[in-house]
Amino acid sequence: MATQSVVEFMRVTAANEKIRLQLETLLGVGDGDISSVAALDAEESAALKGERGALVTEFAATQGFTFSIAELTQVIEAFEKVQSGAMTPQAFEKQMGAPMPDQNPSPLRRIAKFLSKTYLGYS
Repeated sequence: MATQSVVEFMRVTAANEKIRLQLETLLGVGDGDISSVAALDAEESAALKGERGALVTEFAATQGFTFSIAELTQVIEAFEKVQSGAMTPQAFEKQMGAPMPDQNPSPLRRIAKFLSKTYLGYS
């Protein structure tokens, strides 16, 4: 399933700083870490489901991950459902055919993300 490819690409954004920084630039919002339900920001979700989604699918293909914009959108919408509580992690795994990405990014990354947004004046 190509949705598995989307989930794998999203996981890589936590582990590979180069990819994360390139994704941040492509999206124009967030920190480029879209690896988990906890890491995906509302702004990143909107960008991925919008016009930037095509750029992300092209970029992902250059990194060896092949999927369509529709598949990317399907996974992003599933992440949003898990964030809102409308879907369980188990239902996510069943629907996507892939394990739920780690929902607990490292405390250091969470603090850095919080501080950078606080410093930049984001709420």
